[in-house]
Amino acid sequence: MTDDYTLLNELAGGDELAFNKLFEIYRERIYNYLFKITKSSQISEEIVIDIFVKIWVGRELMSKIENLESFLHKIAYHKAIDFLRVTSRHARLKKVYIDRLVEEPEKLADDLIIDAEYRQILQKAIQQLPPQRKLIYTLSREDGLTHNQIANALNLSKNTVKNSMMAATRSIKEFLQDNKSSGVLSIFFFLV
Repeated sequence: MTDDYTLLNELAGGDELAFNKLFEIYRERIYNYLFKITKSSQISEEIVIDIFVKIWVGRELMSKIENLESFLHKIAYHKAIDFLRVTSRHARLKKVYIDRLVEEPEKLADDLIIDAEYRQILQKAIQQLPPQRKLIYTLSREDGLTHNQIANALNLSKNTVKNSMMAATRSIKEFLQDNKSSGVLSIFFFLV
């Protein structure tokens, strides 16, 4: 059996088989951990997928991880808390979350596939942003930083951050409209 250290080094080198093995080993553990926090199989699965997509995207840095399981649990915890924090701030999103908790599992599986497709389209919209705007948008929406925190971290004015967020939102909206992604567009506005 391959150890985490070897897998992480192979992954850092771009080895897809190492990534698949890592996913196989840790997917269920992280899912179970997330389910205890979110109480939703769909949300837990989405967060697991998001975590592993980010691992693949940032794979060059993975060889620096000393304790993979601890690292994954920490990321999972923060992603779950971020999700719950965002949900608590949006009444409509909170209602959708609560409604989904009581839905039948078959519908949740179908929704998971659709949600993954929507997320992929939204990620394409985010990727087309200019680098600084994408960074600001990501720090705000994915990492949950405030405009002040982003301004301080990037040595920018709060107005620059605010204007960049408005421009990013407008660009994403236009991308989704141009690509006729009405489902993603409605979800995007729901979360903004």
